[in-house]
Amino acid sequence: MIKRMKNRLCSLKIRQQFFLLLLVSGVLCFSLFQFFWQSKWEAAYAVRQTGLLPLPSLREDFFQELYEEARDYSVPDKENNAAQQQAFAPFFDICDAYTGLYIYGADDGLYRAGKFPEYFYDHSSLFFNLALDFTDNIGEEHYELSLPFKNGYYSVQILCYHNAEFMFYYYIFCLLFCVALFLSVLLFFISRKMQSVIAMEQEILRMSTGDLDHPVRVRGQDEIGILGQELDNLRQTLRENIRQEQESRKANQDLITALSHDLRTPLTILRGYLEVMQLRRNPEIHEEYLRRCLKKTGDIQELTDRMFEYALVSEEEETPDFTCLSTSDVLQYLRENCEYIRLAGFHTHCRFSEESASLTSDRLMLKRIFTNLFSNILKYGDKEQPVEVSCALFLNREQIHISIKNTIRQEYSSDDSNNIGLRNVQKMAELLHGHLEMERSQEVFTIHLTFPLKKKNSSPFRLTLRQ
Repeated sequence: MIKRMKNRLCSLKIRQQFFLLLLVSGVLCFSLFQFFWQSKWEAAYAVRQTGLLPLPSLREDFFQELYEEARDYSVPDKENNAAQQQAFAPFFDICDAYTGLYIYGADDGLYRAGKFPEYFYDHSSLFFNLALDFTDNIGEEHYELSLPFKNGYYSVQILCYHNAEFMFYYYIFCLLFCVALFLSVLLFFISRKMQSVIAMEQEILRMSTGDLDHPVRVRGQDEIGILGQELDNLRQTLRENIRQEQESRKANQDLITALSHDLRTPLTILRGYLEVMQLRRNPEIHEEYLRRCLKKTGDIQELTDRMFEYALVSEEEETPDFTCLSTSDVLQYLRENCEYIRLAGFHTHCRFSEESASLTSDRLMLKRIFTNLFSNILKYGDKEQPVEVSCALFLNREQIHISIKNTIRQEYSSDDSNNIGLRNVQKMAELLHGHLEMERSQEVFTIHLTFPLKKKNSSPFRLTLRQ
């Protein structure tokens, strides 16, 4: 219940929260002031008892002394009788500075004589009158009695202002305390909101420096809280956009590097064919080598076209052009590369499947995979050791498995290259829904490539291999 109410209060707008706080704090402070003011006499008694302040008070024997002194004086007949007033003046010496005494006729009620409290003469009359008005004369004590004078009984009115000064200051204290409490509550509310604004300012400054990992910690369901949440969403969006831009830039660089690397392999093969033809040792195979040279120039043109298309559309990664291929096409690519490395002086042991099947793949991407792998053999392979190439079909698992095994030359056995070609091969294999595994045991390096075959209704068996 309390939590639900708190959530509802937090969901209010700032102006609604401020108005509600203004109303509640005003009612509470006014009630507190009323409580303090109702306890004024208890406060005066407590202050007088503890002696914290020297509060004046009426003497305990004042009325007894007044009664005894009255018998020794005659009240003037008229207010303007100066001689009688002067003779009667010592009677008022019994009054202190906070006491006023006024005498009226018992029969006619006319004013005869009186004394105003001296306290009013020592202080500003305007100030004290304002004090009495503020406190509604609450500090005034009034007594009326009939006293016997020499010339008869007269009505005597006594006004005591001993508590008036304390009541005024107590009233001011209560008023200032409640007003200060009221303002403190409002200022506390405003300071909390200002802290949220300052916190948001710090978060914005932090974001402006490029720190997008630090979450925006402005909480609440009011306008500031909503602004903080949207600012945090903006931070996450900016961070994600920057991350995607960095990944896109890296993908662009990797792809351009990979394509540039792929271009070197057919160029090297083309150069090898041309060098063999230049030797003129076997004129009967010149036509075959010319055909292969033309084919390699076609591969180069296809790669450059792919790079040009990529530069135009700025793709984040290559998209394979899937077509239906036969496993015989795969074997043909392998044979071409095996023959190429044989021309370079390598010995090959090939084991290829006699059966055929279909697979869905990208023809150019497959060529690039094999040219990358065999170009690595040319660069790092040991010509003294044979290169083992095998291709097998596993119809029960609907897979074609290709294995290439070679020995690394001694000078490259501990080489820490960046493996651009292998990383490119792995990426292209994944794009073709295939899988690449690499094994290295001392100087022997083995590559395992697996690609899915098209589903075919036949009993599962493993095809035999032939030498």
